[in-house]
Amino acid sequence: MLLSMHNPFEVQQKLAHSVRIRRKKMKLSRQAMAERSTVPAPTIKRFETTGEISLRQFVLLWQCVGRLDALAALADPPKPAPRTITEVIVS
Repeated sequence: MLLSMHNPFEVQQKLAHSVRIRRKKMKLSRQAMAERSTVPAPTIKRFETTGEISLRQFVLLWQCVGRLDALAALADPPKPAPRTITEVIVS
């Protein structure tokens, strides 16, 4: 296991907070977000307060706040690190 400065609970809380902030910036109530995303409003409330949600519902919420591309990018293979100073300058 790789060492990390974060634990799973902290990451869940951070993701839930991010969705909540984006929802509020979009001036969406939980009910309006539920209608757009098909995720029930009580589930959105539980996610925003506990960080707990199914992956499918999380993806639907992330899509609703316009961040689906960023989420999908997490699955992309990492780019190789530059091996020379020339590769650093060119990239």
